Amino acid sequence: MAATSEQIAKLRTAYQAELAGGTDRFFLPRRTGCPWCLGPDLRVKLRTVDHVQRKPGRFVLDECLSCGHVFQNPRLSQEGLDFYYRDFYDGLGAETTARMFEGRGSEKRFQRSVRALLPYTRPRRWLDVGTAHGHFPASAGKLLPRTRFDGLDMGESVLLARRQGRITEAHQGQLTDLAEGMAGRYDAVSMFHYLEHTLDPHSELAAARTALDHGGHLLIEVPDPESLTGRLLGNLWMPWFQPQHLNFIPLSNLCDRLTGLGFTVVAAERTDAHIPVDLVCAVWFLLGRVLPPDDVPWAATRPTRAAHAARWALVWAAAPFLLAAYGADLLLDPLLRRSRFSNAYRVIARRD
Repeated sequence: MAATSEQIAKLRTAYQAELAGGTDRFFLPRRTGCPWCLGPDLRVKLRTVDHVQRKPGRFVLDECLSCGHVFQNPRLSQEGLDFYYRDFYDGLGAETTARMFEGRGSEKRFQRSVRALLPYTRPRRWLDVGTAHGHFPASAGKLLPRTRFDGLDMGESVLLARRQGRITEAHQGQLTDLAEGMAGRYDAVSMFHYLEHTLDPHSELAAARTALDHGGHLLIEVPDPESLTGRLLGNLWMPWFQPQHLNFIPLSNLCDRLTGLGFTVVAAERTDAHIPVDLVCAVWFLLGRVLPPDDVPWAATRPTRAAHAARWALVWAAAPFLLAAYGADLLLDPLLRRSRFSNAYRVIARRD
């Protein structure tokens, strides 16, 4: 059910109290070295805003000139993460976010990921890290009906996924905190667009190794910071997704790190992991720059009726352009996924 004006009004007081002192306090001190290789040579990759929720704040991504790692700098503090995540995966945004992972398109993408793993293993016990509402396990279970799927997530959505039967066991919390308690339990661990959200990808990969049994497989899909589409679209590229995405790992960096942890990389490719949404999201982000604000609690006041009417008139007027962009995404999909314009990559590694 969509949030009502009354619900938004109740939340507005709390949001405005948080924002009274500005957004600078949501950030940690700026780093002078790369969090991946500790190299000191950094440059600004891009500056941007929150294109999705339109919460206030400005965000910077830096790139390490030594290893190519891209990261948010200055990084959000825990207080900042709590603020910017709130009402996205739960609360006001829960229904909208859940719809993004439903439908035939998402199911086909999830099942492609499962089929990529099948040449190497048919897991009996599978942990999906960052599972949210459990849409991946629900889709994967149709191909692997004998596999037990568990889920892990920080939010309450993982508990809902268990109640709805999408997963068998729900782990609520951080993988780095819970891994020791599930040591060697799983034949497969998946991380679909999860690592880029984490504070310390090194620790997350080590924790995944702990949760895996010997010979188990780790399946990772993440945005590709080396994508040519990201360079072309700049801060309109959806996978930059500020402020939630904290780290962007080049493919070679991830493979090297996994090898150092005692994994054997059995597959690394960009083709199949591409998600065809770049153009339609870029058009929507451009439109967001001129649209009157929506009724959200992080806005100081509720928009007038005239502003509300103007917003929806502009959305309807832009609908043909959005449909054209989405059609172009689908039309170009077979070509882009076979080139360096692919927006994501997949790695499968075996714990030896």
